[in-house]
Amino acid sequence: MKKAVLFDLDGTLADTAADFIRIIQNICREVGHPVVSADAIRAQVSEGARAMVQLVYPELSQDNPTFLKYRQQFLDIYEQHVVVDTNLFEGMYPLLEMLETANIPWGIVTNKPRYLTEKLLSELKLDQRCAVLVCPEDVKKTKPDPEPMFLAANILNISPTDIIYVGDHPRDIDAGRHANMLTILAAYGYLPPNMKDDLKAWHADVIVQNVEQLHTEIAKQIS
Repeated sequence: MKKAVLFDLDGTLADTAADFIRIIQNICREVGHPVVSADAIRAQVSEGARAMVQLVYPELSQDNPTFLKYRQQFLDIYEQHVVVDTNLFEGMYPLLEMLETANIPWGIVTNKPRYLTEKLLSELKLDQRCAVLVCPEDVKKTKPDPEPMFLAANILNISPTDIIYVGDHPRDIDAGRHANMLTILAAYGYLPPNMKDDLKAWHADVIVQNVEQLHTEIAKQIS
């Protein structure tokens, strides 16, 4: 029986793409660049702010000072509008309630900066319910390295082998696997376009196509 569940944030626990789409498309219009499609933006959400800005300014290298200025501008806008259209994926609230009723702690291990993650969780009223939160600032090496997973397990005082990790990116599955957690691939999330045709190659223990399947699988693992 598993004793805790950890989630990736963007594309796994929370459906944050709509806010990224709105912001990036507005920036495109403001600067007179071609408007990036919603699908292209959604596919890059898990890659972070640099990937978002690169969609608007593909001609700039990511170490260019101008690019870094645009990245900070994007982060400033996103911080002020982090939860406009964002919410948990449909069915996720009942899943969290099921875990809490069963006294199974749940938490988040994300590569999203802490200040943005904490604001998002606060606005969704999840900050007091989340048993552990591990962000990039908390570790020397981020996912796909297993260090964040080991830190979360240590904070929970639960062996990694007794924990489920759910994610929608190969780095999530790699981090969970290398920490000897049971890994679940959230195929409903923001899958990298070049990696979504062969999900078995990710070597997750379980693949789910929607939150209903995720709920069923987790219920089976904790009972």
